Amino acid sequence: MSVSSTEPEPSPEPPARGRWTRFVVAGVGLAVIAVVVNMMSAPDRAEGDRLQAMALEMPRTAPPDRGAEVPEVIPVDHLRPMLLDERPQEQLADWADSLADPLNIPRAALEAYGYAAQVVRLENPGCGVTWTVLAGIGLSESNHGRFGGATLDDTGRPSTPIIGLPLDGGPGVKEIRDTDGGELDGDTVYDRAVGPMQFIPTTWKRWGADADGDGVADPQDLDDAALTAARYLCHAGGDLTDSTGWWRAVLTYNESRSYAEAVLAQGEEYGRMSRAVLAND
Repeated sequence: MSVSSTEPEPSPEPPARGRWTRFVVAGVGLAVIAVVVNMMSAPDRAEGDRLQAMALEMPRTAPPDRGAEVPEVIPVDHLRPMLLDERPQEQLADWADSLADPLNIPRAALEAYGYAAQVVRLENPGCGVTWTVLAGIGLSESNHGRFGGATLDDTGRPSTPIIGLPLDGGPGVKEIRDTDGGELDGDTVYDRAVGPMQFIPTTWKRWGADADGDGVADPQDLDDAALTAARYLCHAGGDLTDSTGWWRAVLTYNESRSYAEAVLAQGEEYGRMSRAVLAND
């Protein structure tokens, strides 16, 4: 969470397009916040130059494997009221069912990542963000909504709200005083990163998306958080099919070389495993 005085404008909601009636890392998750707090805020010019320099120094091994092809989806129509039990991510239920157990990713999380990548592909064809990148971030941040023993329900929400450490200026942590009155993070003294993809409140206020059409942009809802992350990565990196653009996007999300390298490795593993699974079906 790099914190700066200049924040870009979020992408608009997509146009209406109709409506729809084993890879485990020990110690993964919110502990990364204690190392570097640089995720999901827009860099100012100086920070942007530094991130670009870091990206240019990274090995030309990115992006990771694109993974099993995601079926086409019809994005949610925000101009029409949502009907009970509708969740557009469930268009990918069969695809996610086939991959969930082999990849050790909850079905709802795979649906969220795949749907987000497909929606952004329609919105921004030049970006090239993939579900494998979102899955790599989701694993690093919260084990796909399962941090601390939580479970992810069928709508993409963790059984226990995921709230990070207070951003109190301690070792390796930037100080961010409370900005939301504790509305999202329950802390009226310091801000905390929230939800399965770990957004700080100021970033969520600007970029938060309602990906499932329930009328609420909720950082604890992985559907919403995955689409928000996909849009932000595209804004930060531009062309994520280019190695430098990919590194810059992920380093903007969290300015840590080891974090970015872990996301790359995790995304690569998910990509290769998913293609192998579907090839054997």
